[in-house]
This record gives sequence, structure tokens and C-alpha cells, in this order.
Amino acid sequence: MSQQTKFSIKTDGQGLYAFTRTVRQWIKTQGQTNALLTLFVQHTSCSLLIQENADPEVQTDMTGFFKRLVPDSNHPSMSYLTHTYEGPDDMPAHIKAALTPVSLSIPITDGKLALGTWQGIYLFEHRDHPHTRHIVGHLSY
Repeated sequence: MSQQTKFSIKTDGQGLYAFTRTVRQWIKTQGQTNALLTLFVQHTSCSLLIQENADPEVQTDMTGFFKRLVPDSNHPSMSYLTHTYEGPDDMPAHIKAALTPVSLSIPITDGKLALGTWQGIYLFEHRDHPHTRHIVGHLSY
């Protein structure tokens, strides 16, 4: 048996957007004690992460690291890129999404997400402009 839902996350540029609380609320309504939650983002220029949720500097540093690792296409080191007509952040966003997960599997134990103490679920937006991102949640039991 299984259940599905869709989570929508509004972003306002590059960064990590926590949605653990929303997922927890949905899991509560499903009434399943032990199951497996799969989250899948339906876009090619963002990704999903399980990351520390205690210190916001972690999210700032993650965004900064990936901007240095894969700079915008107008940066001299990225002059080899040919897909540039959607803006200087688009092809780098696709590369970042290829380096990070677009799906996550999280066990549900005793009706709760089996995350560690400092773990949270994040949408990792790789584009500069606002977007509404959609994540499919599939609960298998």
C-alpha cells in the first residue's frame, strides 16, 4: 500500500529552504507506524538535501560553496558552456542538480521521520530568481 502527495515550495533565489515541518505534518495524518518516505523533486535546476538544521550558517556556507564550485556561466572559468540563453545561472543550476540528489528516502519509525537530532529536509534552489518547486512525496508501507 502507498500514499502520495505533492509539496510546493516557493523560493526567492539560491539557497536552502527547509520543509521538514510540512513533511512531518503530512506523515502524522497518514497514521502509519513504519514506512518508507520517498521525496522526488520535479525540476532539473534544484535538488533535495538532508542537512543540519541547527545553525543557519551551514545553509549559507553550502550555498557559497556551490557558487564557488560551479559559478555562473558569465564567469571566465565557465566560458566553455553553450547552454546560456536562459540566463547565466541556468546551466550552472543544472550542473549543481546533477551533483546533488533529486530524491531522498527517509524511514518512518514509530510514526515519525527517522531523522537525526540535527537533520532537516531542504529544497536546494540553484536559480537566482523566485520559483515554485514541486516535490512528490510517496509513502510506502
